Amino acid sequence: MWRSPSRRTVLLFGLAFGGALLSKFSAGLLFFCFPAFILSLRWRPAPEQPAEKAELRAWRRLRWRSLAKGILCAALVVYAVYFVLSWNEPTDSLGFLGHNMAVMFLRRVLMGPWIYLRGLAIFAFTAKPPAYILGHSYPHGVWFYFPVLFLLKSPLAFLFLLVLALAVGLVAKFRPVRLAVIPEGMELHWRAVWVFLLVYSGACFLSRFQFTVRHFSVSIALLILLLAPLPRALNQLRSVGWSAARAGVWLTVALALASVFTAIRAYPYYLPFLNSLGGGRPAYDLVADSNLDWNQGLLEVENFVRQRDLSRVLIDAYGFSDPTVYVPEAQFWNCQEATPKDGGQWAIVSANLIQESHNCLWLMQFPHETLAGGSMYAFQLPSTIQSAGTPGGPPLPENYRKFANVPFPGDIRLIWISSIRDPQQLQPTWDRMMSMAAEMQKQGSGSKAKR
Repeated sequence: MWRSPSRRTVLLFGLAFGGALLSKFSAGLLFFCFPAFILSLRWRPAPEQPAEKAELRAWRRLRWRSLAKGILCAALVVYAVYFVLSWNEPTDSLGFLGHNMAVMFLRRVLMGPWIYLRGLAIFAFTAKPPAYILGHSYPHGVWFYFPVLFLLKSPLAFLFLLVLALAVGLVAKFRPVRLAVIPEGMELHWRAVWVFLLVYSGACFLSRFQFTVRHFSVSIALLILLLAPLPRALNQLRSVGWSAARAGVWLTVALALASVFTAIRAYPYYLPFLNSLGGGRPAYDLVADSNLDWNQGLLEVENFVRQRDLSRVLIDAYGFSDPTVYVPEAQFWNCQEATPKDGGQWAIVSANLIQESHNCLWLMQFPHETLAGGSMYAFQLPSTIQSAGTPGGPPLPENYRKFANVPFPGDIRLIWISSIRDPQQLQPTWDRMMSMAAEMQKQGSGSKAKR
């Protein structure tokens, strides 16, 4: 749109931006990307910009107007979708506006934006979970979380491709003969890619909400786009006589094929994938949450159960789904609360619950198998389980770790499983949790006031 601000490009921009805002609340970062992109054109003008001041001013004014129209179009798209999806939702949450006929109409009209803004506020102000990386849990996100996670979960060949692209780009930039690595007419696209990459990555590094690599996926996609000029750069360097260009071409092909091979070999267990930079440490000692397991291995657990003809298996699964949907023989279990009656049975435990969300390293002394690419472990429990707190036994209650660090009493997974099995329990459960959260917040405020 910035290159050619026609009605068509403005409309396409508005639809794309509206789709982004509807998909994730974090798409609001685009409001920071747009001005950053525009400021970059003042700092370093693109070849497409007019040189004469009056013409340049008109060029910018037209694009600012187009941007405003595109944002308005995106807002209308978001409003239309929320208006349709909220049509049958009660407007009681807007009851403070009144209850006469005119106000009831206004409440219906405002319900969509109210739901969107309310969701945005919850996203912005919700409690931030601890960040777990390299075997350490931090009270909130840390600047190195995503860089480390990116290095661990990217195929090594892809990382080498990034290094190669950077090296080739620097060589091309400082050649005596100027090379047109970026095709004519694509300069603004290239600028947008790396400016948006800087903004999104900076937001990720500064965020306190860090627990999964998918939150860094926009930056990863933009990094992949930054590889696009590599073949063209190598071709141009070869044409001007750079001796290493031919080797660079073959290295690029080899690394691309190696990336494909890694993807095929890891299929279908991409969530627990880690490269060799982990130094041989267990995956549960490096990462957690959906970086490792999100119950995607339950289907393989059922295969494991059938192969051994088990009529009952203990399962300590990660997440809020009901494991019996996938493994009918499953019995809910907490690996921290093992009792003598569990002796001699098979137990399936999520890798996330070995160390980060539960304290179950004591299980690793028993015979075990990895399932679903290492996202789950199958343990053959001994016939006699030692008492809690004794060598070789489960931990004492004071050493338990709460699932997902949720401060509510009891195991929150049981609360949600009961709601799944009986949907009538969903609203009372939600009301009870909100009441407990409000009481805990009140107690916290009281403690601060006393101090």
